[in-house]
Amino acid sequence: MTAPRITLADLRSQFITHVAFSMRTAVEAVGHNKMRAALTSLGILFGVASVIAMLAIGKGAEQEILAQMRLLGTNNIIIAPLVEQKEGQVDDDKPAEPKKFSPGLRYLDAQAIARTIPSVDDASAEIVLNSLVTREGRHRSAKLVGVDSGYFRLTNLEFAEGGPFTRTQAHQGLLVAVIGYGVKSRFFTQVDPIGQTIKVGPNWLTVVGVLADRKVNAQNAQRLGIRDANMDVYVPASTMLLRYRNRALVTQAEIEAASRMQVGNGDDASTDPDVRAEQRNMNQLDRIIVRVEEASLVPVVAEVLQRMLARRHNSVVDFEVTVPELLLKQEQRTRTIFNVVLGAIASISLIVGGIGIMNIMLASILERIKEIGVRRAMGATQRDILFQFLAEAVLISVAGGVAGIALGCGFSYAIERIAHITTIVSTLSVVVAFGVSFSVGLAFGIIPAQRAARQDPITCLRYE
Repeated sequence: MTAPRITLADLRSQFITHVAFSMRTAVEAVGHNKMRAALTSLGILFGVASVIAMLAIGKGAEQEILAQMRLLGTNNIIIAPLVEQKEGQVDDDKPAEPKKFSPGLRYLDAQAIARTIPSVDDASAEIVLNSLVTREGRHRSAKLVGVDSGYFRLTNLEFAEGGPFTRTQAHQGLLVAVIGYGVKSRFFTQVDPIGQTIKVGPNWLTVVGVLADRKVNAQNAQRLGIRDANMDVYVPASTMLLRYRNRALVTQAEIEAASRMQVGNGDDASTDPDVRAEQRNMNQLDRIIVRVEEASLVPVVAEVLQRMLARRHNSVVDFEVTVPELLLKQEQRTRTIFNVVLGAIASISLIVGGIGIMNIMLASILERIKEIGVRRAMGATQRDILFQFLAEAVLISVAGGVAGIALGCGFSYAIERIAHITTIVSTLSVVVAFGVSFSVGLAFGIIPAQRAARQDPITCLRYE
């Protein structure tokens, strides 16, 4: 007579039944010592909470870096003039060096960069002027920004209506403008702004495009040098230089204004730091934004730009070349180090929690010697005892892990509110935290479970 064949489905059913019975027994055993189990799981709780917070900070930092990269534009290099000059003591022993003249950052520099460096995809000048926007009896201070036609593509500014001014309009210096979404909301509430006119300073400009609403955090805008484009009015750089102000040309009116500021006790001096910075800036341009074709070439092109501009400025370093991508990568590296430190602390907490579970389970064996002997006498196998104690260890660890997940979400929210650091709790981080707690219970519970399973049933029954 042949033995009945055991199918895979039978094995699966037996395994599920066995695990369910072991878990039910483990719940009953843990229920008899709730306080001890709760204290034992504290190490796992704080370790898992640290893992959740660490992954949330890392995910938030990643999203923030990507958002900042979109704001700054990929593969961009920023060239800005050094307006503030440093002062120091005069060294009488040092021979005086002849002062070299530099014309400052000019529109010709931007044109030369786009024309002579092969790896440069595009370059755009940027000239900022504090001005007054007026329409239908309403007025508001705003920034008038002179740019080239490719500026909007370099800085990833999207259009809600219309589009950028054409190269012909830019070349001829026509009175056309692209307005920010905030300007439209304040001055064009009832009509479509495209084709309408708006007065900026002394000139009337025809609106050809409206930028989409782009919300930028004030702290990030200041740190990255990004303005609030919603209240900006953009005109061609040639229009700015021809019809508004060209700082490369010193006019009689500017000489008289500077004289009044110097001898008139500052009556004409503005308390606005932006206005004061504009008055001190004698460079024709405020910035040059350069887009490089390939990311790998950005450091090389930045070095070439440094040497090229130094030669054009008679070796006077009155400018700075910055690579926003490298700055953001450095910030990301700093945050990664912070996450590694936090992860190390979390790992220590998990190890301590696992050792606590192992200690409690070993002590529990001595308390339940009689129970082990009775169960073995009733027909329980070593595997049954092994599964029972292992299930108890996993249950304590998983319970601490679940509580740690809730606490970690709370930590993430508190960090975002207090430290103003973006945190994102993802589904993956929750799954990882749950898996870690399960693995810790399994790893540190296997030794006590094996010791319990190997107990001699006769000795256990005689144990007093």
